[in-house]
Amino acid sequence: MKKLLFFLVVFIFVGSEIFAQQITVTGIVTEESDGQVLPGATIIEKGTNNGTTTNIDGHYSITVSTDAVLQFSFVGMQMQEVPVNGQSVINITLKTDITDLEEIIVIGYGSVKKKDLTGAVSVVGSETIEDLQPVKVEQALQGTVAGVNITNRSGAPGADLDIRIRGISTNGDASPVVIIDGYQGNLNTLNPNDIESITVLKDAQAAIYGTVGANGIILVTTKKGVKNDLVVNFNSSYGIQETSRKLPLLDATEYAVIINESYAANGEEIPFTDISSYGGGTDWQNQIFSTAPIYANDISIASGNDNTVYTFSASDVEQDGIIGGDKTGFGRSTGRFSLNSDITEWLKVNTSLTYTHIDQKSINDFALGSVLFNAINMAPTMPVYDANGDYYLAPGSLGAEVINPLAQIDNTYNDYNLNKFNGTIGLESNFAEHFTATARIGFNTTNTDYKSFSKIVDYGGKVFDINRSSVYQSRENFNDYTFDAFVSYDNIFFESHNVNITLGTTVFKEWGDGLNATGYDIPYNSWEYADISLANGLNASKATGSYIYDQRRLSYFGRIQYDYEGKYLLSAMLRRDASTKFGPNNRVAYFPSATAGWVISDESFMSGFDFIDRLKLRVSYGILGSDKIGSYRYISQLNGEAQYVFDGELVSGTAIGPLANPNIKWEESEQFDVGIDFKILNNRLDINADYFIKNTNDLLIPAVPVSGIFGTSAPGAESPTVNAGTVQNKGFEFAIGYRGTVLNDLNYRINFNITTLENEVLDVNNGTGFYEGGAFSVGQPAPARMEEGQPMGYFYGYKTDGIFQNQAEVDAHPSQAALGTEASPGDIRFVDVNEDGVIDSDDRTYIGDPIPNMTLGLNISLNYKGFDFLAYAYASLGNEIVRNYERTQPNVNKLDYNLDRWIWEGSSTEVPRVTNGATTNKVFSDFYVEDGSFLRLQNVQLGYSLPENITQKVKLDKVRLYVGVTNVFTLTNYMGFDPAASTGAPIGGGIDYGFYPAARTYTFGLNLTL
Repeated sequence: MKKLLFFLVVFIFVGSEIFAQQITVTGIVTEESDGQVLPGATIIEKGTNNGTTTNIDGHYSITVSTDAVLQFSFVGMQMQEVPVNGQSVINITLKTDITDLEEIIVIGYGSVKKKDLTGAVSVVGSETIEDLQPVKVEQALQGTVAGVNITNRSGAPGADLDIRIRGISTNGDASPVVIIDGYQGNLNTLNPNDIESITVLKDAQAAIYGTVGANGIILVTTKKGVKNDLVVNFNSSYGIQETSRKLPLLDATEYAVIINESYAANGEEIPFTDISSYGGGTDWQNQIFSTAPIYANDISIASGNDNTVYTFSASDVEQDGIIGGDKTGFGRSTGRFSLNSDITEWLKVNTSLTYTHIDQKSINDFALGSVLFNAINMAPTMPVYDANGDYYLAPGSLGAEVINPLAQIDNTYNDYNLNKFNGTIGLESNFAEHFTATARIGFNTTNTDYKSFSKIVDYGGKVFDINRSSVYQSRENFNDYTFDAFVSYDNIFFESHNVNITLGTTVFKEWGDGLNATGYDIPYNSWEYADISLANGLNASKATGSYIYDQRRLSYFGRIQYDYEGKYLLSAMLRRDASTKFGPNNRVAYFPSATAGWVISDESFMSGFDFIDRLKLRVSYGILGSDKIGSYRYISQLNGEAQYVFDGELVSGTAIGPLANPNIKWEESEQFDVGIDFKILNNRLDINADYFIKNTNDLLIPAVPVSGIFGTSAPGAESPTVNAGTVQNKGFEFAIGYRGTVLNDLNYRINFNITTLENEVLDVNNGTGFYEGGAFSVGQPAPARMEEGQPMGYFYGYKTDGIFQNQAEVDAHPSQAALGTEASPGDIRFVDVNEDGVIDSDDRTYIGDPIPNMTLGLNISLNYKGFDFLAYAYASLGNEIVRNYERTQPNVNKLDYNLDRWIWEGSSTEVPRVTNGATTNKVFSDFYVEDGSFLRLQNVQLGYSLPENITQKVKLDKVRLYVGVTNVFTLTNYMGFDPAASTGAPIGGGIDYGFYPAARTYTFGLNLTL
């Protein structure tokens, strides 16, 4: 609350200007082509800070001096200047500018007009970000950009999000590189409202970034100041979060019935003799889920004169978790300052500095042993508290892993803090006619500290029992800088030949260190005393750790852009990278690319097609790289563990870690794209379509099998990482947008995009032909693979063919004893894939694909008078998810599909019997693979802007109130918490170990502009 009051005080102080009043001018602003009104058009009294905008009906009102000159402007329209000359009513019709084709798009080490783009490039503007009001920047890309897919690792506050551009092309880090105002950074520490635009380079256009471009490039441009004006924006919102989904678990009565049946089927005495006495029992999901607040405030001040512009902004976000109460939460505070100044006619300076502080608390919210895992598996017949008012101890009958989730939350203590300072300082010089030189340095320096406390606690003989208190603390320091120096030559020859040549160099260095330690025997067994300095206990094993790293990259690049009469466009690039991440035999890499375009609509034979405003064909081809591997893989390091005997005593020491590979090199991505851009109906209908093929060669595969004589099974050791794989992604992207007006009152915009994707592994040359990942249940083989002829991370297990209905069917079927026990009626029937007359491990096969075949996005915005409405939705179709959050122990709670279990012949053909006896029903098969397709209405918002006659009285340009709902609903057949979640791993990412559900948020907000 104090932060909110602070922002308001600053806002009121800055916004206390009073403008002189001499004459009030009113009127309406319309568009020449069809006479439709233009809401949001800007009217400025020339030479002053006095201005306003048209309302939803295109009307405006402004008080100016009688001899003023008014400037009327609107995006995509030609600006008009009109002298007032004492007039009180001025109606204006604006002409279409060469549309938004003159818009400048950042493409890396330069920019280009939108009409001259030859690559597959998508842009998300600040308007979209302001509409969505995301907590994290990445959320603004979901469903708004074709070819870009965003997945949550968890719904917990502050959880990471994963960005995938045109599929998964590596079994390592598949995330794109983020460039912020020219330097390499990341999105998760940015205030979304500081961003002017996000440009996504999806094809060979990204080759200008060489060894970091293979997974795509995201270019972020932050907001700058404004000339001869003062603009102050203040935004504040408050939201209430709740869980968007609960699993359909058995209540106490249903649970008692199922458990009794399980015992009886195995010939055991039933545990519940009076089922009618249990009722609904304890709903453990209701016990852990609660409503939680989220609030956000930010203020920005932008101003300047003809030579210098600046902006200052500050923001604060506080988000509590829907699980864990005060034991969870995410807080982010940012402060940013930018300055752009024309020092002379030929020299400019550009500066942007940002500080970010993050404070995050979390619980164990994922996989075996998590709070959700325990809430799902805890029996509903058991109470939350015992007779003494203490947390009820889960009995041993639930297994050694299941504990009371509320007790688990109460005994969780951790805190993570991040402080980051980053920015850029650059000079730009027009040192000669047609020549521009740019030099800039961008930097990131980050310090983090983390502390967790494990208190002495007894859960009743569980694996989570702690008999000795301890505190773990770590501190890490990450640094990097990017230095760019490049020269551009831009000229027109013979009035038709436009040439732009860019030559430059980039130096990138990253370095850092980390230190961690564990202390034992915390005084008073208390979080308040949990600190290494107070922990006096001794430990026999090593309790400290540290690391240090230093990596560098030196690059040279060149690009030539040429067009003839704006119709025939060509761009060619070449980059040379030298990186210390690669072995001495492959330290230098070259990355060429070329893009071309043909503006068909400018040809003479198109003169009769007046309804076509723009028709352009694009094609691109290039080689890009990825250096996202661990450091120093090409040399042997002493980071393994070993024990030695000295003087008769066992001593802990170090040994060689992963085996070296001096030939290790970058992953190489060969990308081809052909696309078309189409604008018609006075630029109201905009269509973009692309077909792409992306072949990634030399994939880095770790742990390649080698002889055991090398000691790769020792603690900390492993087999080498080699370049041994190839994967292909291909598909279509299609985006269409339309804007229009109905009855001069209702303005609307509709944008739709769809992306198809086909992913296939072409080669795995590691000696086994496959690489495994992920986990299912306990002790079973890895369920996901990378293998030739299959999609990356496909699910590998047993196919099923219904349920055995009687003993005759069991006898007639190949034996399943090799899987653990012989089948009985009511058990799952597995398919003899290789038809050898027995069901064994050789019958495992493809049973699912975690990669969606298609992703879609639909965005609608409406404006009617003072009201505005928007809805954003996205969908994922054709992917599967593995259900892996059910405990195999017989006494835990279960999903309600077990009510449709097999009881006798003909009772069920899909759900197996329940029994405490040994079965093969828990073996990984397609029984646990579900359709993960979904449609999510992500954001709905309704706003109202106060009329000008009210806002002018309080000296404000805009006052908008809004209400919105995020994560409104999800249509899916998937039984888990969140079909849109993923671990982010290319192999095993589609396995649901119990994802924290995404919160549904009801938001109330205020936008003010001075």
